[in-house]
Amino acid sequence: MLATSYIRIGLLAAFVVFAWAETSKSAAATGSTNILDEPLERLLDAEISSVSKHPETLGGAASAIYLMTGEEVQRTGSRLLVDSLRYVPGLDVAQVNSHTWAVSSRGFNNEYATKLLVLMDGRSVYTPLSAGVYWDTTDLMLEDLDRIEIIRGPGGTLWGANAVNGVINITSKSARDTLGSLVTGGGGNEEPFFTSARYGGKIGQDAYYRFYVKYDEHDDTAFSDGSSGGDQWSMFRTGFRMDSGTIGSDSFTLQGDFFNGHQDWSYTRSIAAAPYFDSLNDSEQVLGANLLGRWTHRFHNESEFTAQTYFDHTDRESNLPREKRDTFDLDLQQQFSPVGRNAIVVGLGYRVTTDRIDGDFAYSFVPRERTLNLFSAFAQDEIALVDKRLRLTLGSKLEHNDFTGFEVQPGVRLAWTPSERQTVWASIARAVRTPSRAEDDVRINQSLPPPDYPPGSTMSIWGNRSGESESLIAYELGYRAALSTNLSIDIASFYNSYDDLRSLESGPPPPGSPTPLLSLYSANQLKGQSWGVEVAADWEAAPDWWRIRAAYTFFGLDLQLASGGADTNTIHLLEGNAPRHQISLQSQMELSSSVQLDAGLRFVDRLEQSAISAYTALDVRLAWRVNKNLELSIVGLNLLDPSHPEYASTQVITPQREVQRSVFAKLSYRF
Repeated sequence: MLATSYIRIGLLAAFVVFAWAETSKSAAATGSTNILDEPLERLLDAEISSVSKHPETLGGAASAIYLMTGEEVQRTGSRLLVDSLRYVPGLDVAQVNSHTWAVSSRGFNNEYATKLLVLMDGRSVYTPLSAGVYWDTTDLMLEDLDRIEIIRGPGGTLWGANAVNGVINITSKSARDTLGSLVTGGGGNEEPFFTSARYGGKIGQDAYYRFYVKYDEHDDTAFSDGSSGGDQWSMFRTGFRMDSGTIGSDSFTLQGDFFNGHQDWSYTRSIAAAPYFDSLNDSEQVLGANLLGRWTHRFHNESEFTAQTYFDHTDRESNLPREKRDTFDLDLQQQFSPVGRNAIVVGLGYRVTTDRIDGDFAYSFVPRERTLNLFSAFAQDEIALVDKRLRLTLGSKLEHNDFTGFEVQPGVRLAWTPSERQTVWASIARAVRTPSRAEDDVRINQSLPPPDYPPGSTMSIWGNRSGESESLIAYELGYRAALSTNLSIDIASFYNSYDDLRSLESGPPPPGSPTPLLSLYSANQLKGQSWGVEVAADWEAAPDWWRIRAAYTFFGLDLQLASGGADTNTIHLLEGNAPRHQISLQSQMELSSSVQLDAGLRFVDRLEQSAISAYTALDVRLAWRVNKNLELSIVGLNLLDPSHPEYASTQVITPQREVQRSVFAKLSYRF
């Protein structure tokens, strides 16, 4: 450990000396582009693509969508991409331990939240094992981030199954926008050491490339008594991107990433014999690699064809069985306008994923290996009923999966633009969440030790190959407007009706298996409704140098047993694991041409089921652009208390941990 500390100090010292030596050769400080340079009323003209799978303006989109630019993400002070999402209305982001997060949209949150689709440059990052997202590996060099488009509400009409309550579409910058070199480094009490480097260049007349490396160390969280949570971790990432043909009718993108990390875990696992439980302190490895290619051809009549394919490999150890997975995906899409008032998008897709999952007494899968195929097709027609005033969008996606067969997800959206700076929109859509590998094939054993039970007693949870997809019918209504040159507002309301929600129901054990004291099966015996309102406002408090962003979320959920259901525990768990109210306030200031001061205040309501108290958190970032090359920043996160819990694990029971106050310094040098 001492040698490692000396290496870190040496790297940082060398970085500082090099940066100062180089910047002494540069001109005096110069201004750089920043989000406050753009007039607030023009932000509604920002181009997005997640709602309709073709470019449109943010202000005119018929969806509850929120846009974060790469600069806005960096100005939150977050070291990891997932933490920057805390200020998005309608999202619930809670840290479970040092390397695990629970992230959901519009309720149903847990560490493997199943109703949120997450994409990175068009590559799906959810795992079919649990239908959730591993946020520790969903990251990138934040300086290379272009934008995050967040849809709250169903996206199944275009994006397919599992885009039930939301879609998060993460897009990195083109290589043509990252020319030159960038080196960053820093550390603090909860982020002991981090560094990254990127180099971008040009090949020929119209081809660009970049390479990057990134390494982060993260300290452990704490228990309520202040002792170590035993969950520190580190992650190394490297990758590249190449873009060409951005001038002509054809453009190409080729990109890939590799990551390798180590995570400490402390948890308790059931074993078959006395003492029936085993307390483990392990250091586990997570690694993976992906390669993505995309070709876009633009026709003379402004139509466009895109072909994208990717390969993704992951090998993950954790407190769950080891999962090895390979995924191949192919997606074809055509955009065209046969008549002036129609904008049509059609597409075909195929995905195959193979896995191998280890097992033990506590967790096992039968079969151990499985291959899953997904075929899909979609069509959408956007019709201008009244030019520049009224648009109707009709679409549907048809999929065939190996769990439930064919699934249809239709949707209709209407956008009325009574004036240039305001939009009223409404939508009705159906979305489904297909079963996961765990819900089909898992067996979980929980020992029931003496003297309360006979020796060898167990409770078993079994997968169920007869499970149905969870389904949603969603009704949304929204209003978005620039109320003046310095004030904009975005309001979205929704009512969701769910059916065939996942439950655990008792039943006899499978024939020929050891007889547990109690057997539970994955089933679909819950239904319910959710409703809520999400408000976001932007106010330019002082032209060109001070902007304030505010957000408020109200959420309600009422679940009931379907006919024959008895699982009231899941009802209480889901209803009590979402905050009823969330409020956030962000201030972004340009104190001078070289000094930025950003602050964020967040209130999160209590979680009744896991007895997590309401908390308020303050984040502050102070950045000084010494000159056009060098920037120094100091960031403080969760400054109002030494530590607080945000979530209690519900899938794999581990002791509750608390997120601690964090302060770190960062240096960035461009040349």
